[in-house]
Amino acid sequence: MKYSTNILFLAIIFMSTLIVISSNNYINMWMGLEVNMMSFIPLMYKNKNTLSSESCMLYFLVQSFSSMMFLYSILLNPMMIKESSNSIMMTMTSIALAIKMGLPPFHYWFPQIMEKLNWNNCLILMTWQKIAPMFILSQMTSTWMIQIFMITSTTMGAIGGLNQTSIRKILAFSSINHMGWMIACMKYNQNMWMVYLMLYSTISYMIIKIMNYNSIYFINQMFMNSSTTEKVIISTLMMSLGGLPPFLGFLPKWMVIQSVMASEGLFIIMMMILMSLITLFYYLRMMSSMLMINSSINKWMLVKKNNKNMNIIFLLNMLLPSILIINMF
Repeated sequence: MKYSTNILFLAIIFMSTLIVISSNNYINMWMGLEVNMMSFIPLMYKNKNTLSSESCMLYFLVQSFSSMMFLYSILLNPMMIKESSNSIMMTMTSIALAIKMGLPPFHYWFPQIMEKLNWNNCLILMTWQKIAPMFILSQMTSTWMIQIFMITSTTMGAIGGLNQTSIRKILAFSSINHMGWMIACMKYNQNMWMVYLMLYSTISYMIIKIMNYNSIYFINQMFMNSSTTEKVIISTLMMSLGGLPPFLGFLPKWMVIQSVMASEGLFIIMMMILMSLITLFYYLRMMSSMLMINSSINKWMLVKKNNKNMNIIFLLNMLLPSILIINMF
């Protein structure tokens, strides 16, 4: 019964996102966002403990406030006759969507909720729950708001993860940083952000699958609960998430760099690359604690039965060199 209800709510989340994407007016989009929120909350409360209750309440309050602001901005537009009413509506709508997605400076709720969720819900919150608000934001014409969110997301996503020891919070700030890159896709090449989100979701799924399998939630657990093979795969996935070549995660960032450079946004892309280097620092901190602190290797960890899933994850992460070689000929 428990799994059937999970499948039901996941199906409603999927359908609500399709409602938002297929809608041609803001009222239907708002309805899709509300259905999406009310379907995700039961999945969050699956464990039925204090942490789940706190995360559900915080998520409900934040999403309700942003939905109220979104609806108010929609209803405000027909009442105002001035020419500036459209820009006011777009600004309020953009802020409401930023609150929904956890974009800076409205991001404080996002790491706190991530800390209280299990890994499966973390994956949904980092990836699928971004699709509907990002789609609506891509229809906005307020380019100056999009540029502000792009700069603040890449900056706060990089700086916020520096002093964290919880892997879920580190991935939350990493998600915020990647949202800045997706918004840059949206500004300079409107349809590319979906490709970026798809590749980011693939890498996040591979990381969370390993973390969930080994019950890893903090940095100091990484060198205790994993085999040598898994440590190497986690390290490559972290470098891929940071956008380091030649791994898969460099491909979407390379597409963004090309689009921004074509639009003569040299200063913006240099700042975004600098922030990505800062994110690589806390990825390297996780890798160093996993690979270097515990130098003793037990034989039973090396003779562990071959895991096909780990091999598939490693091959997927190494797809980028193959793609680049194919494009050369």
